[in-house]
Amino acid sequence: MIVERLPITAWRRLKSLRERAVRDSPEAFGSTLDEMLSVTREQWIEQLEQLPTFVACERDADIGMARVSFANDSAEAWLISMWVAPDFRGRRVGEQLARAVIALARDRGCTKVFLEVADHMVPAISLYERLGFSPTGDKGHFPSPRAHITEHRRVLML
Repeated sequence: MIVERLPITAWRRLKSLRERAVRDSPEAFGSTLDEMLSVTREQWIEQLEQLPTFVACERDADIGMARVSFANDSAEAWLISMWVAPDFRGRRVGEQLARAVIALARDRGCTKVFLEVADHMVPAISLYERLGFSPTGDKGHFPSPRAHITEHRRVLML
């Protein structure tokens, strides 16, 4: 398995991965499938420009992804859009993707990496705990139609 950062020319790969992720785990993401399907080519490219995106690949197949968002005028980064294909879960793919995000945040001088995880995502929570992410006590809810899902914020101090 390799982890690579997607160039802006790889917008189709991002689109495919995001759609696969939301189809597979609709209650793990704030975006709905309808929202994913309405994103234009230009918007996918803009996302790749603004959100560094890491993809795990095995045998020329994309098997997972994670993105990072950097807060304006602060030393904070956000690990977002983490997903691993079902057949590859439990093989440390998520760990490698998260480590790529953490390394980029560290390289950019960030002192904290935040994430939000739905409370029913027990394997993801275990992964984040192994990586050193601690609960902040902050929580929120997904937008409608999934407002019943609670997300918990976690932070990793770099």
